[in-house]
Amino acid sequence: MPLPTGSSQPVYYVGWDVGGWNCDANPASRDALVVLDDALNLVGTPWRGNLRTTLNEARDSRDLIDRLLGLCRHQAQGAEHVVMAIDTPLALPRALLALARGDAVSALGRSQENPYLYRETERWLFQRGITPLSPIKDMIGSQATKGMHLLARFAPHIAACGQWLSDDRTLTVVEGYPSPAKRSPAFAALRQRVNMPATLETMLHQPTPKQQDIQDAWLCALLAWSLRHAAQSVAWPPDSMPAEEGWIFVPVDSLTPPV
Repeated sequence: MPLPTGSSQPVYYVGWDVGGWNCDANPASRDALVVLDDALNLVGTPWRGNLRTTLNEARDSRDLIDRLLGLCRHQAQGAEHVVMAIDTPLALPRALLALARGDAVSALGRSQENPYLYRETERWLFQRGITPLSPIKDMIGSQATKGMHLLARFAPHIAACGQWLSDDRTLTVVEGYPSPAKRSPAFAALRQRVNMPATLETMLHQPTPKQQDIQDAWLCALLAWSLRHAAQSVAWPPDSMPAEEGWIFVPVDSLTPPV
């Protein structure tokens, strides 16, 4: 991960479960944020609402980090580094972008193999027992453009496949998928190590429908933390994966052998 080595500046791990652009009045699905530190302490308080205003008003990545931590009731000191795992597609399929330029593929088969509907990372996961959603086929276009908007404004540089960086290198963004983490034994053990108030333990381990967003954000924060502290527990992109399409990070033990 492109993170500072030996730096004295704190690193925080932010999980963002993404709601639609206008999710303010949606009781079932909104943006949610959870922040962890290096020692797996919960930082501040989980937050749920709509990030649209925050994304509109943030001037740069430093200001965005300060605002995100502020939403979670943590006062930023102005030097924090953040690794942010976002639960939404952060890129579109290459074949779809080529199609928009008039370049079609020669033949199409099953839905989950359709390169217009799914990126290579999603088709890689299909072969291993995980069924990610498509920003084209499924009803997550609003969420996907919201995540892509954050990348374009605040973390536009591809550092490696699946990793985007801000201009000042204080913000690293990746794409996480919390559903596979829910059935991962390694992540079940990791979840028990997070230090948080007992009232939040109940919320995160047995969430109500409204709290599901916060639980997914928590799992994304754990994925972000694992990239640096438990890299062997996470599936990393093969060398052949196209960097412009990104990569969906999931626990290794949530995968089945490829079919």
